[in-house]
Amino acid sequence: MKIFLVRHASAGKRLEWVGDDRLRPVDERGRKQAELLVDQLEDAEFDHIVSSPYDRCVQSVEPLAAARGLEVETDEALAEGAGAEAALALFRRVDTDLVACVHGDLVVELLGGKRRKGSTTVLELEPDGRVAVLDELEPAA
Repeated sequence: MKIFLVRHASAGKRLEWVGDDRLRPVDERGRKQAELLVDQLEDAEFDHIVSSPYDRCVQSVEPLAAARGLEVETDEALAEGAGAEAALALFRRVDTDLVACVHGDLVVELLGGKRRKGSTTVLELEPDGRVAVLDELEPAA
């Protein structure tokens, strides 16, 4: 099973945001990254788009969902702090190739290191539970 793991697009600085961080939107750069994700994954095959319910994650994959005629499914298993086990359990439940928009903490847990905002890491979820990195796609903007 392939997972296109998208670290949410640029959303400004957390410390400059006033209010509930779950509502922090993507910024201008992030909107461009979200639009360019459509072209970046143009040849990719997937049946689902799942996202953290945080606004910046949903907004990062909305253009892709619109282009593919898919809905963005939100799940708390991809929210900040939910952890790798919750995310992996969700991926196994979906059990088909998918795009998952997540936060930096999950990227670090799954991949062992940071990735740039707006980047996509192509993963293979092996039947034995191992996660293999197949490709790294840098943000287009």
